[in-house]
Amino acid sequence: MNQGYYAGWGTLALINAGLAQGKNRSGLNWFLLSLILGPVATFFLVISDKR
Repeated sequence: MNQGYYAGWGTLALINAGLAQGKNRSGLNWFLLSLILGPVATFFLVISDKR
């Protein structure tokens, strides 16, 4: 696979961790979830309410 693909996926996971922390959620959990689900995790994070 292309190394750019991995870099992009990892960057998205880091962005999701930051978004999660901004919504008072666990950044680590969302980072790990984002590594598995990628953009799907981003969608669920964006539509979720702030705690």
